[in-house]
Amino acid sequence: MTNKRIEALQRISRRGIGGRPTRDEAVRRDARLLDVTTNLFMERGFEGTSIDAVAEAAGVSKPTVYARYHDKRDLFAAVLRGRIRLWLAPLSAAAEAHATGANPKSTKTTLHELSRHMLAYTLAPEAGALQRIVSAQAVQFPELAKLAHEEGWLRAVRGVASLLRQSAARGQIKVDDPELAADMFLNLVLGHCKHLVVYGVAADPKIEERYRKAAVDFFLIGVRTK
Repeated sequence: MTNKRIEALQRISRRGIGGRPTRDEAVRRDARLLDVTTNLFMERGFEGTSIDAVAEAAGVSKPTVYARYHDKRDLFAAVLRGRIRLWLAPLSAAAEAHATGANPKSTKTTLHELSRHMLAYTLAPEAGALQRIVSAQAVQFPELAKLAHEEGWLRAVRGVASLLRQSAARGQIKVDDPELAADMFLNLVLGHCKHLVVYGVAADPKIEERYRKAAVDFFLIGVRTK
């Protein structure tokens, strides 16, 4: 028996009866599907992207796409959730480190690092394209806008609020309403660039960095202990 034949049999054995993909293969396939879909949404917009185009670009059949996602709206929601997770990942890590006492960084350093990441991600082309799609589809598909707000913005608010609450407990800052302060912080840091992104206006990274630094410093003045 040739090596190629043995390898083929091993692949079939790993996949099981009926040639079903393994869990790892399914995860990789789904990740590729979402990457391809993201690129198509960026290039063609929501209306210009079809399930046919997604299946062809991803190298899978339409039934494979429909087995995982109910329709194009469901597929876009999955893309949106994936990008939100990437945006929130550093915030979640910082909040956990603060909670366990594993993060010796000052509140100022932590907020500058987080805001730098959030700004860079917000200015990324794919993030801007997705935000414009959400805005354009908000009337027809309000659940997409709700998803972006609740799973994106509000979770970010809660994450920052957790950091502020922990810093206040350590006496580093003074905050009466952590969630209100967190919402104000995010608006200060991201408000300017988000307007430009939604309108498709090119942002100057140097100018946005000046806004970011000034926003963090301005916020810290308001929460510093007397």
